[in-house]
Amino acid sequence: MTVSAWWFLLVGAIVTYGWRAAGVALSGRIDPNSALMRWVACVAYALLAGLIARLIVAPQGALGDTALWMRLSSAGVALLVYFIFRRSIVLGVTAGALWLMAVTTLAGG
Repeated sequence: MTVSAWWFLLVGAIVTYGWRAAGVALSGRIDPNSALMRWVACVAYALLAGLIARLIVAPQGALGDTALWMRLSSAGVALLVYFIFRRSIVLGVTAGALWLMAVTTLAGG
C-alpha cells in the first residue's frame, strides 16, 4: 500500500469510529419513541424496501441473468417462510436464497 492509501484508510476509520462513539455517547439521551426517531425508522425501512425492489425488478450482475419470475417467486417464498416461522429473518432469507438457487439450477441457468 502506498502512503496515500494508508491515509485514506486512517481517515475512513476515524470517521467511522467517530460516529460510533458519538452514537454510544448520545444513545442514553435519545428517546426511541420520539417523532424524529420514528421518522428515521420510516426512512430506513423505505430505503431498504427500495433496494429490495431494485434487486427484484432491475438487478445487475449475475442476478440480472435470472428470469423475473425466479426473482419474484424467491421473494414470495422468503416472505412465506418468514411469516410461517414467527418472523424469522434468517429462515426467510435462507429459504428465498435456496429457492432461487434451486429454480435457477433446474431451469438450466
